Amino acid sequence: MKIEKIQALRGPNIWSIRRKKLIQMRLDLEDMENYPTNKIDGFRERIEKLLPSLITHRCSEGVEGGFFHRVETGTWMGHVIEHIALEIQTLAGMDVGFGRTRETKTPGVYNVVFNYIEENAGIYAAEEAVKIAEALIEGKEYDLNACILKLKEIRERVRLGPSTGSIVEEAASRKIPWIRLGTNSLVQLGYGVNQQRFQATITGKTSSIAVDIACNKELTKRMLHDAAIPVPIGDLVVDEEGLNDVIRKIGYPIVLKPLDGNHGKGSSINVNDWDAAKIGLEHAQKYSRKVIVEKYITGYDFRILVIDNKMVAAARRVPAHVVGDGELSLQQLIEKENKDPRRGYGHENVLTEIEIDKDTLELLDKLHYTLETIPQKGEVVYLKSTANLSTGGTSIDVTDMVHPENITMAERISKIIGLDVCGIDVMAENLTQPLKESGGAIIEVNAAPGFRMHLAPSEGLPRNVAAPVVDMLYPQGKPFTIPIIAVTGTNGKTTTTRLISHIVKSNGYRVGFTTSDGIYIQNTMLSKGDTTGPLSAEFILKDPTVEFAVLETARGGILRSGLGFSQCDIGVLTNIEEDHLGMNDIHNLRDLTKVKRVVLDSVKKNGWSVLNADNEYSMKIVNDLDCNVAIFSMDEKNPHIVKFAREGRITCVYEEGFVTIKKGDWKIRIGKAKDFPITMEGKARFMIENVLAASLASYLYGFGIEDISNSLRTFIPSAQLTPGRLNVFKFKNFKVLIDFAHNPAGYEAIEDYLKNVESVKKIGIISGVGDRRDNDIRECGKIAGRMFDHIIIRNEKHLRGRTEEEINGLIIEGMQSSGKDVSYEIIPKEIEALKHAIGMAEEGTFITALSDVISNAIDLVQEYQARELLEDDKNI
Repeated sequence: MKIEKIQALRGPNIWSIRRKKLIQMRLDLEDMENYPTNKIDGFRERIEKLLPSLITHRCSEGVEGGFFHRVETGTWMGHVIEHIALEIQTLAGMDVGFGRTRETKTPGVYNVVFNYIEENAGIYAAEEAVKIAEALIEGKEYDLNACILKLKEIRERVRLGPSTGSIVEEAASRKIPWIRLGTNSLVQLGYGVNQQRFQATITGKTSSIAVDIACNKELTKRMLHDAAIPVPIGDLVVDEEGLNDVIRKIGYPIVLKPLDGNHGKGSSINVNDWDAAKIGLEHAQKYSRKVIVEKYITGYDFRILVIDNKMVAAARRVPAHVVGDGELSLQQLIEKENKDPRRGYGHENVLTEIEIDKDTLELLDKLHYTLETIPQKGEVVYLKSTANLSTGGTSIDVTDMVHPENITMAERISKIIGLDVCGIDVMAENLTQPLKESGGAIIEVNAAPGFRMHLAPSEGLPRNVAAPVVDMLYPQGKPFTIPIIAVTGTNGKTTTTRLISHIVKSNGYRVGFTTSDGIYIQNTMLSKGDTTGPLSAEFILKDPTVEFAVLETARGGILRSGLGFSQCDIGVLTNIEEDHLGMNDIHNLRDLTKVKRVVLDSVKKNGWSVLNADNEYSMKIVNDLDCNVAIFSMDEKNPHIVKFAREGRITCVYEEGFVTIKKGDWKIRIGKAKDFPITMEGKARFMIENVLAASLASYLYGFGIEDISNSLRTFIPSAQLTPGRLNVFKFKNFKVLIDFAHNPAGYEAIEDYLKNVESVKKIGIISGVGDRRDNDIRECGKIAGRMFDHIIIRNEKHLRGRTEEEINGLIIEGMQSSGKDVSYEIIPKEIEALKHAIGMAEEGTFITALSDVISNAIDLVQEYQARELLEDDKNI
């Protein structure tokens, strides 16, 4: 078997709108296409032995063991690999269950699709599932434990931490979109101007001064002491002499910790003699030259969590420990404890496995114990000097037991230090009494406190402490997204996108938009190229200055990675025509419709889909969409328009020369099409279609008729504003049109326009696109033969798998079938072809260059225009 391609889909896609995170693996079964599982001796027994947990996969049978039944009766290896990929992820702590396996139009080649939680782990699962299947087919051994461990390592390396993950999950539950910024824990919630950022539990609202104060333990202690909050007595030391002085003042036991430490690193607690104190100083100074030495407060280790100056949770933290039974050694007790199903690798479970490290051995040494020591029955042996969950500690929720005075004190502390998310470490016998009565003290104040101990305590109620963080970032009524209009279709996407963007900008919004020629904010191009995929959409949605997004969304990006947004307010489908067929398993217009409708399926339930009533395949889905639908047409009497009018629904039509919004029998005209410059005085019907789509989308969003009309009147097409979209350049004796048309529908649109152009001779410069079907190339040649008097055939820079001779031959075949005797010549290079056409232009000639490389052609024509002007100046 051979993996041809693995793609990670990250947004709504052709397989699922709801399940955004999918791996799509294109797999060639090769010889295995002839060997379903029931023809492979012993396959059922081997797979059940290696992965007995597959018994839970119900498959299409709908019952437990359904998958194994399919294996026994015979299923293809792609289906088996799908289930293996799902199961090994689940065994590695990433519970997934959605999958699909479908044969492509190429016999024996399948798309194997399954969901993932961590992208890198999903890709590894795809590759490894194939290896597992091959080992099972051949009856070879396979180390499943090594595979699972590797998946866990990948997951831990790339996953969001438990605190960050909890905030993301809470936001997602409220339908707040999120974007991971980079590979660490920096996350953006929301879009554009309404975004909020956080990293771990540091938010965009967290004061950097407050973080500096919290990180300076001596300053924190002094500020709290000055505010009459109980803190341990002690001082700051840098050497043994200073250490000795402090100990003489406060006495034993003591605590030593680095001034700038965190997570308990470098700390030594309950130190009772000089030798241990010197070792503690040396250990702390590995992290900070300055070391805090303070009186050790007896009692329990508590953490109080304050968010937005309100106490939300409290937990008692217990260091990693084991309890003796009088029979097992410490090593055996640790191994037994690590088998607790609540413990796992890294952060995968409620508790973390206990690791034997230097801290553990030092603590045991103080007790004169080794790992072989057998503690007495009931004896508690602590294995870590701190109570961090990440080192195997446990937590007990005590939120409901905190005395009101302690709550008030904790909330005061958060304000004194200035932290919006504040973790307060308390040492006390209990929190049910005020600290001044129990003799407890504030040990530390933490910026970026971990949430895990509160989200999933070992004992007591779990607390959703992520919710108040999201409440703080997005108080009730505060928007978290920006308006999004997404435009898809075969032809007209870019112009429609630009028209809508112009209307939006003219109405006072700062608009960001993506097109096939670049990414723009307002009218400033920030990135050049075909930017119609999910990364370009994300670029706009990440920009904190953007108030409104208009996103051209093409087929390629949807197939490659899915959409770059979860939902949009309005989805526009300009049309579905024959283009890019025969590529990426898209073989006919039905396949293409499935891709394009992903945009419409992502429209919010109360949003709008805008469809072309004159386009057959667009209208095939008009009744299948789970949102409001409006349609547009060049014909007021179009049956779909008539039906919508009868039902009192909204449409936009071209009638009696006007662009008109209709709702039932009610009609309001936006303006005459010929008054809108983009329509070329009403001669370019396909541009009128784009105006209809843009007008309808803008109206549905809420822009006024007059505002739309004024915006359309001020949208002046040009090589700068709409490059490659019906750009006409006027010379003294002839004209040159440059357009991006590259498929039969685009050619027909140009043909329709040229019918309204008076010219003594029409010269066309055309080329075939190598990765299109033979019929598509022939059809373009046929249409060119009808609309031009003379044709110059050139070649694209990239032939995409064909030869020049093959492409040109198909074009000539098409021209010769046009029913018109048209002359032609072949000039391979585009620039030379354009120079030749200009050189042979007579007075009244109209040259049309249908170019896939717009900028080069435009640059050359503008250079000729500049020369002509220069010559005219000289002659004056």
